[in-house]
Amino acid sequence: MENIKVLKSGEFLVTEIEAKDVFIPEEFNEEQRMIAQTCHDFLEAEVYPNMNALEKGDRELMKSILKKSGELGMMGISIPEEFGGFGQSFLTQMLVAETTGAGYSFSVAYMAHCGIGTLPIMYYGNKDQRERYVTKLATGELIGAYCLTEPGAGSDANSGKTNAKLSEDGKHYILNGQKMWITNAGFADTQVVFAKIDNDRVLSAFIVEKDFPGVVIGADEHKMGIKGSSTAQIFYNDVKVPVENLLGKRGEGFRIALSILHMGRLKLGANVLGAAKKTITDSVKYANERKQFGVLISSFGAIKHKLANQIIRLYASESAVYRVSHDVDSLMKRLTVDCGDYGRASIESISHYAVEAAILKVFGSEMLDFVADEAVQIHGGMGYSAEMDVERGYRDSRINRIFEGTNEINRLLVVDTAMKRAMKGEFDLFGKAEALVNDIDAITDGETTGETFFNEKTRYIRNFKKAILLCIHGASKQFDKTLVYEQEIMNNIAEMMMETYISESLSLRVNKLESLKGNFPVYRDILDVNIYDTAEILRKSGYDAINSFASPEAAPSLIKAIDTLTRVRGINVKEARRRIADKLIVDNSYKF
Repeated sequence: MENIKVLKSGEFLVTEIEAKDVFIPEEFNEEQRMIAQTCHDFLEAEVYPNMNALEKGDRELMKSILKKSGELGMMGISIPEEFGGFGQSFLTQMLVAETTGAGYSFSVAYMAHCGIGTLPIMYYGNKDQRERYVTKLATGELIGAYCLTEPGAGSDANSGKTNAKLSEDGKHYILNGQKMWITNAGFADTQVVFAKIDNDRVLSAFIVEKDFPGVVIGADEHKMGIKGSSTAQIFYNDVKVPVENLLGKRGEGFRIALSILHMGRLKLGANVLGAAKKTITDSVKYANERKQFGVLISSFGAIKHKLANQIIRLYASESAVYRVSHDVDSLMKRLTVDCGDYGRASIESISHYAVEAAILKVFGSEMLDFVADEAVQIHGGMGYSAEMDVERGYRDSRINRIFEGTNEINRLLVVDTAMKRAMKGEFDLFGKAEALVNDIDAITDGETTGETFFNEKTRYIRNFKKAILLCIHGASKQFDKTLVYEQEIMNNIAEMMMETYISESLSLRVNKLESLKGNFPVYRDILDVNIYDTAEILRKSGYDAINSFASPEAAPSLIKAIDTLTRVRGINVKEARRRIADKLIVDNSYKF
């Protein structure tokens, strides 16, 4: 571990690492695989047979299934042993998030409890709060919820109106306000509630019990998807919250909320993997059974194209998820030694990787949306029938682009956060960008004779990063501090950053996989098609950005540089995709 190079958040833009420095899913040990299998078996035994009943809004049934998962130990994965959990690594937490992600609306309720419903208290609570609440949340004796969003405060969370005032005797905060879109609201025992004390500019956080007088739970919302998940409004009418239930310090609530959102984004990035794997398996099983024109539809090139694209996006996304998870784990171990508090070290490590968290959230949620949409299409008319799992999966997937901060907000965060980190001196983004621009006419694609397969891919990704630096430099020079208001250009750059990080993670994974287990040509096919497609996305996004910020005099040289830096070798994408699909078709299940 000590010899592994770990990058800071956003540093991937200017620094390369070797394949040996990343963790890949193929390295999970036997214990981790057994934990994942336990979660999978739980879905098969307790969740899937009850999905129709859950979708009718049976709150008590959902709560009982959640409690069963707690009795099995599934709720204590990320909680230290001293508070009733198993103290597993962040990598293992993410594997559990992935596996349970195949559980439709159960996954939403489970992840809300284990994540945003429990971990704010674990990470920011004092010893007494952890002993009173976390010990019971870790076993499922209590079910948790997280109450941030209000009718007038969504993405702008700090504009919330919920208010707390200290009572005259100084023993309670008197809480008044309203929260909405609260997952698990209908049956949660504890709530992490955000409110402003008096006229504070920023939020504070409180641990509220559902049985405190004045807490009123609304009726469940009728939603497009995740129908089994209880989502409701909660009203606070002169609720007396003991002063010892202030979570963290006064005014620390906004920081807590942002930190927990970073965690939620990372775990959502893992969660969607499980949903996508089940959806792809549903797709190929149907394609291997359905006949048209006398043959199985899985033999059609158009269907193979869809199956292959589902696999490529999922496999690439998975590569990035576990790359970041390992980075978080490495930082977590170091900070725990430094500060001695596992909770604070954990959230500081998670929060550090804010750039990558936003990337995983956006790319992963859009990957799942794509996979779910293509699954319905592969099923044809049957995909539109409520009899099929893919219909439920299609509806359920849509919320992920809104959860944990909308994808629009997260795209802006990808760029803005990376630039702010660079401005603080965490890595040299602007110096390297300036050097590129000063020598722009000398930019080449760097091709050399006799390149190995992976040397070629590394060169392509290095060039993609240079294209990003050119766009960041030009946009920053043109708009300076007002760049944040040029959201279209920020989106162009975000797209380039996300696709490059995902492609680099995929390339490192395939490289390491070969070093560990030998050559598997189908994984080279996945990487080939991904790089080929990524180059086109970067070229278009680069064009759009440059034409939006550059002067007529400066644009031609920048456009020429983008052309050079996004030049990749042509491949037979038809045959590559067919080979990828053929493995899936033979396996009749996602086994990549």
